This record gives sequence, C-alpha cells and structure tokens, in this order.
Amino acid sequence: MPVESGSSASSRQAKQKRKSHSLSIRRTNSTEQERTGLQREMLEGQDSKLPLSLRSNLLDLFGQIEREFENLYIENIELRREIETLNDRLTAEGQTIDGGDFTKGALKAKASHSTSQLSQKLKTTYKASTSKPSHGADAPSPRHLVIEIGNLFSGLFQTPAPPRSPTCFISILDIVSSFKATTSRAVCQLVKEYVGHRDGIWDLSVTRTQPMVLGTASADHSAMLWSIETGKCLLKYLGHAGSVNSIKFHPTEQMALTASGDQTAHIWRYTVQLPTPQPVADISQTPCDDDIDFSDKDEADGDGDGPNECPSIRVSSTTLRSHQGVVIAADWLVGGKQVVTASWDRAANLYDVETSELVHSLTGHDQELTHCCTHPTQRLVVTSSRDTTFRLWDFRDPSIHSVNVFQGHTDTVTSAVFTVGDNVVSGSDDRTVKVWDLKNMRSPIATIRTDSAVNRISVSVNQRIIALPHDNRQVRLFDMSGVRLARLPRSNRQGHRRMVCCSAWCEENSSCNLFSCGFDRQAIGWNINIPALLQEK
Repeated sequence: MPVESGSSASSRQAKQKRKSHSLSIRRTNSTEQERTGLQREMLEGQDSKLPLSLRSNLLDLFGQIEREFENLYIENIELRREIETLNDRLTAEGQTIDGGDFTKGALKAKASHSTSQLSQKLKTTYKASTSKPSHGADAPSPRHLVIEIGNLFSGLFQTPAPPRSPTCFISILDIVSSFKATTSRAVCQLVKEYVGHRDGIWDLSVTRTQPMVLGTASADHSAMLWSIETGKCLLKYLGHAGSVNSIKFHPTEQMALTASGDQTAHIWRYTVQLPTPQPVADISQTPCDDDIDFSDKDEADGDGDGPNECPSIRVSSTTLRSHQGVVIAADWLVGGKQVVTASWDRAANLYDVETSELVHSLTGHDQELTHCCTHPTQRLVVTSSRDTTFRLWDFRDPSIHSVNVFQGHTDTVTSAVFTVGDNVVSGSDDRTVKVWDLKNMRSPIATIRTDSAVNRISVSVNQRIIALPHDNRQVRLFDMSGVRLARLPRSNRQGHRRMVCCSAWCEENSSCNLFSCGFDRQAIGWNINIPALLQEK
C-alpha cells in the first residue's frame, strides 16, 4: 500500500481549506440579495433630498466597491494560506535532504536566482505604473497593481523547483519596502511672494549687477521689477503691445531685454532705489518632500489691483524688428554687445545692440522656436523648438558659424540651457530632462524622467542643481547626474496653484536663492538648503 508523502498531505489539506472557504463565500453571496433588499428598505425610510433612483444607483455603486474589497480580502487570505502551505512543505522536504542545509550550495543559488528575477519583475511593474499619468484612463487602478504584484508572487510560489529558503521571503519584503520614498534632508522654505500681475507670468530673471532686483514677464503685456527682500514692485515696463514672454538683464549695465507677442524685442534702461528691508516673519522650515496637496483652491485668482504707486516706463531705448511671428525668448551674448531672439517664425535672429541691425538670421528649425539661451563665457547659442530638437550655434570663430542639431527628445523641447561647465541641459514636453556634454553630444550623459511636462529650467552656478518647473504645479530639484534631491512644498497654503512656467537661481542672495513663477499670477522666492552630503549621494 503506497504511503502518502508529507507534501501530498499538506497539498490535500490546503485544497480542503480552499474548498471549505469557497463554500463560505458562496453562502455569503447567497444572502447578498436579501442584504441589498434590507438596505433598500432602510434607504426608502430615510429622509433625503436626493431622488430615489439616484440613491439606488449610489447604493449599487457602493455595493460594488464593497464586493471589490471583499474579493481583495479573500485573495489576501488565499495568498497567506499558500505561504503557510509552502512553509510546511519547505520544512517537510528540508528534513529529507541528507540532513544538509538547504540554504547552501546549488539550492541557495537557485533561490537567489529566483529572487533576483522577482525583484526585476517587481521593479519593472513599479516603474511602469509610476511612469504613467496620475490621471485619466491610462492610470492604473489600485486593484490592478495589487493583482499584478499578487500574480508575480503566485508565479514564484507555483514554480516547481527545489525548496526555497525563508530568506527569499525576507528579500521580497526588502524590495517592497524599498519602494517607500526616502526622507530628504534638504530644507525648502518659502520666503516671499511677488503678487501684482493681472495675468500669468511666463518668465523671470535676476539682475547680475547691483542693485539686485527680480524681473518678471507677464501675459498682461507688462514686465515688473521687484525688491527681492520686501516683495514691493519698484518699476513697471509697459512698452509692449502684446504678452511679454521673456526678460533678461544686461551682464554689466542697468538694462533689460524683453521679448513679446507683438513680434518685437525691446531693450530699456531702468533706475531703481531699493526700499528699506522689513523684518521677515519667522517661517518654519519645511522638509522638501513632506508636503501634501490638500486642495486646488485658486487663492491667487482674484482680480487684484496690482502694486500701488509703482512707477512705469512706456518707451524703450531700442526696438528690434525683424521677426514675422511671436518673439518667445531673447538673451544677451557674452559681453552684452549683441542679443539673440527666438520666434515662432522658426528663426532666431542675432542683433547688434548699438545699431539695432540684424547680424545673422539663424534658420533651420522645422517648427516654432520655444526658447533660446547663451553661454555665460563663450559665444555659443542654443535654440529649442517644437520640432523635438535643439540646435547649438557656434560664433566663436567670426569666419565660421557652425551649427549642430541634437535629436534627443520625442516631443517639444521647451528649453535648453548652458551650465558654467561644458554641459547643456534640455527639458521637454516628453517629461524628460537630459544632460549633455558639449565635448561629446552624441548621447546624453544623464536622463531624468518625470511625471509631467517640463518648462523653462535653470541650473545653479555653484551647486549645479537643476530646478524643474512642471505643468502639474510642482518644482523638483535634481543634481547633474539625475539624482532627485528635493521637491518644493506645495499645498493649499503655499506654493503654486497653476502651471509653473519658469525657474531662476540667484545664489548671491542670502534670503532667496531660487525663484519660480507660474500662471497663478505670482512669483515665489525660495530659500533652498541642500547639504553637501545629500548632493554626493
């Protein structure tokens, strides 16, 4: 008479348990109609302003939700019983392997191999789920994620292989726990809000000379200069007839360069006197990643009367006219004797500041330009376009004007900026930011993948930190190797409430070293403190 093995007995017991459990489930489902009928009677007896049909539909929906959670709970119980069965089988079979330790040798190697395969599958599933939009039909449901990971665990348990060590289960728990976001030691503090524009703010910049002021360019046809310390408007420029899309300051003189939807770029001089700084209210330090998006209140959407008693300028000293479309951006070349403009007419123009004459017309992009930037120390220009490319223009040799085209993105390149070193950082609507080496730009040296389109980025001079403004109202900080350092706090009490359009660093200022602006009509000054140890990680 054959003798039943320990593993067969344990398997038979598990099947009996599942069978009895399925019977209890069917008994529960058999009483479901009676329970629904009682709930409907209770519903009819309650006072409510909702129509009975609507209340009935709500009851059905909540019933479906309850059944969904019941199914998940049942699956969880089944999974736990599978684990218990396998543990029993593991113990029984482990005693028959010549008294050896099954966690050593070939068995241990096979267990480690299976664990590594599971680790890769879990990480792939996790990355795939987080890379999708957090809204819409493509977003994975919690049930989908639970079932997906449950299937992976089931695949491990159903593999007919030698018994696995309990360390396998421990490593699985370690993998899952590693998904939890680590607490950042970076401290991000909101210091000042600059409110006064009547429409969204496209761009902002900080002067390179004293007195140090903040400049903003807005869709309300104006550009404003602000006191960084007090948040007071010092000067308003009203010379444009369209949206002001960009603002940049001369490297050595008190001159500003603005680009506009009226197809022109203006150069205008300014003179400001800084007010006496007022004591800054004590704002508690906020760890950058410990924020919760509580609401979508549009507290900054009021009409607002703008800054009081703010002097204005209505006439520019120089007007640059050559484009046949919106001028979306402009910047000064090193030395400040020439400027470059980028337009929706698919061209970038190089002008002489003193004579206002067009020096070069930089053509080649297939679609509208979105941004332009100049190198801080060399005669280099980079232009971005909706054609998914950015181009590097070299004017260092007066006799040769070379151009290089880079196709590293799959959607509109919203901006590309130089760093102090030999790098270019590009951001795109394809939700990626890429770091390039000027000496070898065949492929990026680092790629940052995000969950939202990236707008006009900026890189700090000293710490070389990239500030990413997003369409989803967030601002994230990364180092040049693509490691995330922090996320600026955002809630219903602070932060941006609309798309963040631009960021700008100012490390010379002690109170605010990072600025951001958005379509919530405000600019914000931040104090960012990132320890050196955190940047090295």
